[in-house]
Amino acid sequence: MNARILTLTVASAALLGLAACNSGAETEAPATEVAATETAAPAADGTIVAVAQGNPDFSTLVSAVTAAELVETLNGPGPFTVFAPNNAAFAKIPADTLNGLLQPAQKEALAGVLTYHVVSGRVDAAALTQQIQAGGGTATLTTVAGGTLTASVGADGSVTLTDAKGGTSKVIATDVAASNGVVHVIDTVVMPG
Repeated sequence: MNARILTLTVASAALLGLAACNSGAETEAPATEVAATETAAPAADGTIVAVAQGNPDFSTLVSAVTAAELVETLNGPGPFTVFAPNNAAFAKIPADTLNGLLQPAQKEALAGVLTYHVVSGRVDAAALTQQIQAGGGTATLTTVAGGTLTASVGADGSVTLTDAKGGTSKVIATDVAASNGVVHVIDTVVMPG
């Protein structure tokens, strides 16, 4: 009888172990699929402009894009890579300068500043990092405005953009997907030469 109890105990333990393994595998796979869908789908549903409009931290950028009459362009097929200044980045610009740029008479100047933040093609964070490594520590990005930005990796591992005037901006968030490109968030407005 002791042998029979021991056999039942071992069999029960084996069944419980198999049940635990099976239930763990079943719950892990759907959770991974759901997480991937939840993070990728919402951002990719809209264009770059729609993504910016959906985030209150880009309200100044959206106002500027509208004032420069670039909404239609950035809603186009692209693909585009946008280094998007958040509201805090725009707050670094003196209020008089920013308000001046938002005036209808300054539409061309504003469009020049904004298109200096846009690169043709889809350059995600991994591709940008590869370009920096292949360039021996820097990558030159040609903007839609016709200028260049120099990308490098800082001591803290973050990507820094250097503009034509020598100003720098740190990339603080990457790979925000849009249907017509990708957005990287930067902490300072970069300026053309």
